[in-house]
Amino acid sequence: MSHVSSHSPHGQSPLRTVQVLGGGSAGSSAHVRSLASGLVARGVRVTVCAPAEADHAYGFTGVGAQHVPVPRSSDPASVAALRTACADADLVHAHGLHAALRAALALSGRRVPLVVTWHTRSHAEGARAHLLRLLERRVAKAAAVVLGTSSDLVDRARSRGARDARLAAVAFPAPRTSVEHGDPDRLRHKARAELGATDRPLLMAVGSLDRHRGYATLLDAARAWRHLDPAPLLVIAGEGPLRTVLQRRIEDEGLPVRLIGRRDDITELLAAAEIALLPSSWESRSVLAQEALHARVPLVATAVGGVPELVGDAAELVPYGDAEALAEAVVRLLGDPARRAVLQEKGARQAATWPTEDETVAQVLSVYDELTQHRPLG
Repeated sequence: MSHVSSHSPHGQSPLRTVQVLGGGSAGSSAHVRSLASGLVARGVRVTVCAPAEADHAYGFTGVGAQHVPVPRSSDPASVAALRTACADADLVHAHGLHAALRAALALSGRRVPLVVTWHTRSHAEGARAHLLRLLERRVAKAAAVVLGTSSDLVDRARSRGARDARLAAVAFPAPRTSVEHGDPDRLRHKARAELGATDRPLLMAVGSLDRHRGYATLLDAARAWRHLDPAPLLVIAGEGPLRTVLQRRIEDEGLPVRLIGRRDDITELLAAAEIALLPSSWESRSVLAQEALHARVPLVATAVGGVPELVGDAAELVPYGDAEALAEAVVRLLGDPARRAVLQEKGARQAATWPTEDETVAQVLSVYDELTQHRPLG
């Protein structure tokens, strides 16, 4: 490994860290696995406190970490289990707001530094929005350092009272399903045939079927590109509370859209698409945007949150909630293979600027070193 840490000078025992994960998003789970792997390789002891299903899905123990199953609730039993797991930790690192609140409760009365990575922004309205603000403030003030995955999250943490908030972009999570070895054109054809898009353009959106994802705007836009010949097929992968409402609209309006539920072959399906779509109201480091640019698939996305910072000039950006702008961008790209080729090249170049897993681990470890440099000798 390229980074040699100062965390274990002569006479000091290895640094003991606890990573707290609340179940959270796929992005934060993949990040914790990557972080655990890199830290263990550098001689750091890592315990991951996460629901049992997260360890089954991401294999923290497989990379040399110890796993302590802690449910994602904030009830006293869960906090007590976390307190026990953190008993001999030199530093605790929580991922996400709810995990951070539990970690802060578990550490109350102890002088153990808490690092919080803010991966994404929670969405709430009315009374829940007020509670969310209180939660954000509590977490921001409890943390020795808040690491935001995009600049606007760093600003948000500062506005909530964080003493020290820094940008710490997490590495692109390696795709969890390996693309089969073989002829890429044949694999592409197979994916398109399965989705019903052999002789028409394929558009792809991925993400839970929630209000903030912007799928209502996406369906409005699909009405506008129905007139194309052949009409492109929009495929949306994901599950969520809006499924019934979206499905009814698709049927009532005869839209060329298919909801295909949760899939574990996103990498393959995305590689078969002409265009990837990200219509959300807010994103930090969108995994879909990263996968699209990596796979050289042109991206049309909303200019929100951390998206412009992440993609630079390598995607077509449109305002959130503007169905007309979204439809126009898609129609224009479908009719302009040269522009699609330019975006493919720019996407590959932009992806090469993102931090590697090694750089991400090195940055996090330098924060740990800073916070634990006055540890007693072992």
